[in-house]
Amino acid sequence: MVTTEPAHRTLLVRPPSPALAGGELTHLERVPVDAALAAAQWARYVDVFRDQGWAVRELPAADQHPDGVFVEDTVVVFDDLMVLTRPGALSRRGEVESMRPMAGATGREVAEITEPGTLEGGDILKVGRTVYVGRTLRTNEDGAAQLRALLEPRAWTVVEVPVTKALHLKSAVTALPDGTVIGYPPLVDDPAVFESFLPVPEAEGTAVVVLDQDTVLLSEGAPGTAELLRGRGLTVRTTPVSEFEKLEGCVTCLSVRVR
Repeated sequence: MVTTEPAHRTLLVRPPSPALAGGELTHLERVPVDAALAAAQWARYVDVFRDQGWAVRELPAADQHPDGVFVEDTVVVFDDLMVLTRPGALSRRGEVESMRPMAGATGREVAEITEPGTLEGGDILKVGRTVYVGRTLRTNEDGAAQLRALLEPRAWTVVEVPVTKALHLKSAVTALPDGTVIGYPPLVDDPAVFESFLPVPEAEGTAVVVLDQDTVLLSEGAPGTAELLRGRGLTVRTTPVSEFEKLEGCVTCLSVRVR
């Protein structure tokens, strides 16, 4: 089904590296990853967006970067501003350079986080004009301060959030189209930080991507959360991302959504 949402919605993605199994891990034990299955799951993921009317722009393959498929961590979009990040994981910093030309090609202003700041896109959650910044092992105080300096003059409110139980803020919480923040309680340090919080029954259900104002994308591994969200009147699309979940990935981190 193709929606009637504006045609300028663009998805930035990068295919997974054959070396995906060697990606960084922080909170999970390493288990075998099937690179061929991951490639098939990635293709299905991208097709969901095409079905919803999104234009897809594919970054060049970066087979030397096992985590390169998680493009959300390299750039964050705020209206007419693209912020290139500086990943906290040293092994991931080379991914940003290949995102730079793609960010410039959008026609937006491009800024970047610089040393000694670190910031990864998975630690950024936008709800209305509020930007929640997860303070994690990947995003430090200086990185958050640099982002605040860029955004507050543009009428964004920046709120720092402690994250100690998950890799990124958006490994623990994301937001529905109406602004309700959802999360799996054992992964959330302080639900009271958010104006409206809805607990979900599965860890895999913490991550949703808003496809349009009535439709969200969710991991196939969270049927209870899918049922809960359908009960709130949302259309829920699901897709398998098991191989990426083994590496602390999810449906949000596999793309950058440019609206």
